[in-house]
Amino acid sequence: MSILVWAEHDNAALKDATLGAVTAAGKLGEVHLLVAGSGVDGVAAQAAQVAGVAKVLVADDAAYGAALPENLAPLIVGLMSSYDAFLTPATTTGKNIAPRVAALLDVAQISDILSVEGPKTFTRPIYAGNAIATVESSDAKLVITARGTAFAKAEATGGSAAVEAVATTGDAGLSSFVGAELAKSERPELTSAKVIVSGGRALKDAETFAATILPLADKLGAAVGASRAAVDAGYVPNDYQVGQTGKIVAPEVYVAVGISGAIQHLAGMKDSKTIIAINKDEDAPIFQVADFGLVADLFSAVPELTGKL
Repeated sequence: MSILVWAEHDNAALKDATLGAVTAAGKLGEVHLLVAGSGVDGVAAQAAQVAGVAKVLVADDAAYGAALPENLAPLIVGLMSSYDAFLTPATTTGKNIAPRVAALLDVAQISDILSVEGPKTFTRPIYAGNAIATVESSDAKLVITARGTAFAKAEATGGSAAVEAVATTGDAGLSSFVGAELAKSERPELTSAKVIVSGGRALKDAETFAATILPLADKLGAAVGASRAAVDAGYVPNDYQVGQTGKIVAPEVYVAVGISGAIQHLAGMKDSKTIIAINKDEDAPIFQVADFGLVADLFSAVPELTGKL
């Protein structure tokens, strides 16, 4: 099988999510990486170094600079005559592109795969991750999104793929990029951080959240996350949210502070290597998945823990 993988990048560097997608695609067959963007020669050079990539296709056009799915989908569909499958990382942008490609190809998309069980057979989570379904496609061509936390990242160096330019399809005229308000932080990015400290609704308000969680995160060099309840209460912005409707993470260490452990939150972090929970309710569901649990008042336990680090 030959697999076309969409490379996620910011026109300057490859995103980590692409490396997991390459690993997933490699389990199906030969991997070709599509780098579509504006002024992406540097990204293409990085892509060619990724281990497991046989060829890099470069579509350099201003129309692809903002990764608008309305512009990318026709480009990808035009290339699919040479491929058996199209795969993207299950990121916000990847999940925006794949359904359009599937619709144009008239096939059923397979979303959020966790493993490759055969040429057309995969596992994927259902019921907020409480069950894993094994699904088999009957379509001639596959359109797949792969959960980044389920696959090891391909090595970013060591490859020597050929780089080939492809014809662009230009601007479809269906949408335009107006602007992006990007949150900037000195902390690690949430989905790629090795350590995450997350807070829940028990932290009362935004000031208490910052005063309790941030010092601990600083000591650990950690990213900061939050439950949906904390985000809905206005303690932190939406991009901090971990869970089924937020970001899916799998760090080396996940510290859950004042988080009860609703199913939707667990779906976003239960693949973490080590889970540490601090909650005064000993019956909180978070303790069912935690490797280490501390039943204590977070307002005394967390400052004490921070002080000892």
